[in-house]
Amino acid sequence: MTQDIFMAATAQHIGKTTTTLGILHALKLREVNVGYCKPVGQEFESWRDHYKVDKDSILFAEAMRFELEPDIHSPVIVMPGYTEHYINHPEKEKLYARLDAATAILRKRHDVVLYEGTGHPGVGSVIDMSNADVAKRLKAGVILVVKGGIGDTYDHLMLSKTFFDAAGAKVVGVIINKVLRSKMDKVKAALEKKITKTGLEIFGFIPFEEELAFPLLTTITRELKGEVLCNSHKLTNLAESTIAGSLVDLETLDPHRQYLLVVSGRRLSDALAKLKQIWSTLPITPNLAGVIITGAAPLAPEDMEYLINSEIPVIRTLHYGTYESIIKLSKLDVKLNTKAPHKIQKAIEIVEEYVNIDRICEVMGICP
Repeated sequence: MTQDIFMAATAQHIGKTTTTLGILHALKLREVNVGYCKPVGQEFESWRDHYKVDKDSILFAEAMRFELEPDIHSPVIVMPGYTEHYINHPEKEKLYARLDAATAILRKRHDVVLYEGTGHPGVGSVIDMSNADVAKRLKAGVILVVKGGIGDTYDHLMLSKTFFDAAGAKVVGVIINKVLRSKMDKVKAALEKKITKTGLEIFGFIPFEEELAFPLLTTITRELKGEVLCNSHKLTNLAESTIAGSLVDLETLDPHRQYLLVVSGRRLSDALAKLKQIWSTLPITPNLAGVIITGAAPLAPEDMEYLINSEIPVIRTLHYGTYESIIKLSKLDVKLNTKAPHKIQKAIEIVEEYVNIDRICEVMGICP
């Protein structure tokens, strides 16, 4: 009997969406009639003027080229303030009625439905729709995505499995994601020995892929509450590394990377002068993905002219200083974005290579 799949993660920012997208694509390649749904969403966007739709549902619809139907692919959205309303006015039956209606339609259309959970296992508990509650309702087999390591990985896996077990949802397997390549052999040997004793299948070990962690300039602009001063058409550039204007140095500059320069308006001229000297010494073309200007100091016209002509986007933030901006960006968790199709393609390729999709099909009874 075919079983639907519920993708969950032991914590936020583990790579659940990336892994889910890769599995969905891999199943389609195997000619499986598979559908997608994000049962409970917290991060949403307006869609076609009035609908509120989970961001991941929009991503999947665009990446996998299916017609997005909010009531089906994103049935429950937790709006700001809703949790307090729910506590005072519980409406569990109403929420599950939405989920049941979406599920009924999806199962008529598809042989298998791939459901994507939200955050860590307990997210949604306040409205009686935790990941475990929803997986149980759907009678879907749960695949847990956990960040690569050894002790911390196993501890989080067991904590999450216990939560799903208590709700009556069946965890069938695990995918270990973002494993450092230098530690892959050690991690794999240890976890295979330990996890197999629990009866869980390990469907794959995915190495950490640096490219997927690089943020777009659009993401950086939003994170720093910035204003684009020029070259807005280049906001799809990826920032592969960050340098502070006062620390520009030839020895630390990799000519093969695209850098984000973060500098105060007062020091922009000095930073550009250093960079121009380095670029002429190497020699390479300007390897700046973009420039973040902090503070309100006026910019020299010749600097702006140079940046405009070099097609380097410039963003000014008045909300954060140089140091604060660099710290904030260092903690930025990057999600897949349709504005970076090459990252989507990379995610698809890496899941196909490192996850045993055929074994998932066997365990779930999926016959293409």
